[in-house]
Amino acid sequence: MVGRSSSLRPAVFLDRDGVIAVPEFRDVGALRRQGLPIQALPGSGASLQKLKRAGFLLVVVTNQPDVGDGLTARSEVEAMHEHMRRALPVDGLKVCFHGHADRCQCRKPSPGMLLEAASELGIDLARSYMVGDRASDVEAGRRTGCATVVH
Repeated sequence: MVGRSSSLRPAVFLDRDGVIAVPEFRDVGALRRQGLPIQALPGSGASLQKLKRAGFLLVVVTNQPDVGDGLTARSEVEAMHEHMRRALPVDGLKVCFHGHADRCQCRKPSPGMLLEAASELGIDLARSYMVGDRASDVEAGRRTGCATVVH
């Protein structure tokens, strides 16, 4: 875990689908956009701008198991994320592409994506927040010492 220092900045970690983007599902809940750009939830852009003005770094942390499970091409998800980077004021993006059966340290509720972003961007986890819409998001935030918010 990254320690507290005056040079470290607070951040808001944000889950993607259901928090800043409209989730689209098929079959039993797997995300599928078929090449469409990510559609931001109404008001999310303005809310993110307010957080930026308040001095927070903004980092999207998202599990995308459809890639690891062979249901979606990684290039498709990366193209959606490029569109999101252009449309929203995010400072970082961490993605777990592992499948549902993989035992990785990045897939939420594991804290790997948050810890990696904290190290790379100089984030003070004790002054940061994790905003998500699932128990796995809250648990990842809790494991890093972030305050958690359920959206």
